[in-house]
Amino acid sequence: MCEELKLLKQGAEAKLFICKYLGKPTLIKERFKKNYRHPDLDSTITKERIKNEARSILRCILAEVKTPALYLVDFDRRRIYMEYMETSITVKDFIINVVKNVEENEDILNFIAKVIAESVRKMHDNNIIHGDLTTSNMLLVEITPTKVKDDAKWLNHENLELVMIDFGLSYIDSSAEDKGVDLYVLERAFISTHNNYPKLFDKFLEYYKSYSKNNVKEILSKFEEVRARGRKRTMVG
Repeated sequence: MCEELKLLKQGAEAKLFICKYLGKPTLIKERFKKNYRHPDLDSTITKERIKNEARSILRCILAEVKTPALYLVDFDRRRIYMEYMETSITVKDFIINVVKNVEENEDILNFIAKVIAESVRKMHDNNIIHGDLTTSNMLLVEITPTKVKDDAKWLNHENLELVMIDFGLSYIDSSAEDKGVDLYVLERAFISTHNNYPKLFDKFLEYYKSYSKNNVKEILSKFEEVRARGRKRTMVG
């Protein structure tokens, strides 16, 4: 079924493999067993998380949020088979390694803030809670593949689109507070990883608010509440 299976990396919840599946470059996410849990409980939790991840990806597609294509869900082997984007760069690596000067690259950073905001807003409008919004879980890919091999191709933002990945903690919920938590997680990721660009999250919020007015005031109010609780915890220690 899957040719040339190779381990890409291992995280706390799953192993990632790459292979050729039906002739296509494929990423396999395999959730491993947690031996500290009762086998029946572990199986139930794992199945539910796989369902949530697959459901979120399918809802994203319907919401016109770009994600890797979903090829197969295998509950018995605890696997999800999805499109592997061989030529891509995470937004985290792009900002850290490609964007060298914020003044020279203000347009591309505005583009990054805009496409992230549009994708997150579309997800929230469709009640998709990502659960782990960080720039490591966002890819930039070329709309029209080029043969450029150096970092210059990533600076042509007119030929780039954003792909959201890793829906392992995602779920479907209409709660404004859960959407506010999504925003707070993203803000903390921006602060901890991209503190050289302090205006990036503000730009994101600006685009997030302008993209859709649906429930935005309530979401932002909950975001401020979550942010205040986070600051209080930091102060108390």
